[in-house]
Amino acid sequence: MSKPMTMTQKILASHAGLPYVEAGQLIEADLDLVLGNDITSPVAITEMGKMSRQSVFDKDKIALVMDHFTPNKDIKSAENCKCVREFAIRHEISNFYDVGEMGIEHALLPEKGLAVAGDAIIGADSHTCTYGALGAFSTGVGSTDMAAGMVTGKAWFKVPSAIKFNLTGKPSQWVSGKDVILHIIGMIGVDGALYKSMEFTGEGVKNLTMDDRFTIANMAIEAGGKNGIFPVDVLTEEYMKAHGSRPYKVYEADPDAVYDEEYTIDLSALKPTVAFPHLPENTHTVDEIKDPIKIDQAVIGSCTNGRIDDLRTAARVLKDKHVKKGVRCIVIPATQAIYLQAIEEGLVRTFIEAGAIVSTPTCGPCLGGHTGILASGEKCVSTTNRNFVGRMGAVDSEIYLASPAVAAASAIEGYICAPNQDQTIVQDKE
Repeated sequence: MSKPMTMTQKILASHAGLPYVEAGQLIEADLDLVLGNDITSPVAITEMGKMSRQSVFDKDKIALVMDHFTPNKDIKSAENCKCVREFAIRHEISNFYDVGEMGIEHALLPEKGLAVAGDAIIGADSHTCTYGALGAFSTGVGSTDMAAGMVTGKAWFKVPSAIKFNLTGKPSQWVSGKDVILHIIGMIGVDGALYKSMEFTGEGVKNLTMDDRFTIANMAIEAGGKNGIFPVDVLTEEYMKAHGSRPYKVYEADPDAVYDEEYTIDLSALKPTVAFPHLPENTHTVDEIKDPIKIDQAVIGSCTNGRIDDLRTAARVLKDKHVKKGVRCIVIPATQAIYLQAIEEGLVRTFIEAGAIVSTPTCGPCLGGHTGILASGEKCVSTTNRNFVGRMGAVDSEIYLASPAVAAASAIEGYICAPNQDQTIVQDKE
């Protein structure tokens, strides 16, 4: 009889061609996808140039997405994209996404059907763990590992142990996946899941949208996690079938799988949550904020919260209201398709009439790229994933991480707050 395994361990065992793996074991696994962006890919391409083999293992299993400093903000970013563009042409890379086709990578790849349940994926970007929302094993690696993956189609892993998060209940109005993951990081700390698989399960999962799940998996790395992963349910399968035709495989954790820790989280008890500077673990619920925190800027977007549900939520809050004078509100749809859908649903009109600006899909200010850099002493409430010192601009600026609902409400009031419970609701369009 085989020994019990977690969901992540089963995927890794399958890709390593082994009947069983256990925590701490070193394995070599076959890869279904290797991802790079305009910052990390040039380094990987340089490293690949030092190797004896100069061809990619599969031109259809490499994705190169120009999203961090694009449209190019300066000569260096233009040279980086040129390097990747020429590499993609030279190796006939199928999944190369440049200006006009691009989007923020971790929203774009699921949208294009490039990540599905049961996959093993590496990406030279720490938030590659996003695809765990689809029941895939996905994790961030360095550019050298990306180079090796592009050539061999394989990667070495130490099999992670796991933490089980049993989700119960249903989130209340204005509580989203962002509040869930900020609550968890605040509870266990930024190293609470160091090199562990964060496995989310329980009857409460069905009350989370796919966009909620993407957000939660995306920020697993902010707790130190090797990956975050959700079980595959009807909603997951509907999403994958709507966004592609690749076959997928469903893995389930054994009932007696071993976990380092187990936590039960009642989603109905959670409140809108904000991570104060300068770590994602420095969390407070909005109702705990006693003295008003005035803001200079609100950012709604990123690979964490730039999806259509996020924009709909922000538009509900901003509808028939206006951004506070002196506050800049920047909305960044995560992909071209999301941007177009936001236009068709009237969300972009709502943003503009409210005094916000809408940017082309880009990582933008999240990593201090462009389109929203902070000046000295400024405060920003942002739906991004990191609030480290100087992350979004001046080293003495401050970033407060929050959900789209909180970011939009704060933009209106000029200080960090959550929407009122009786906030006008705009009917969603499917």
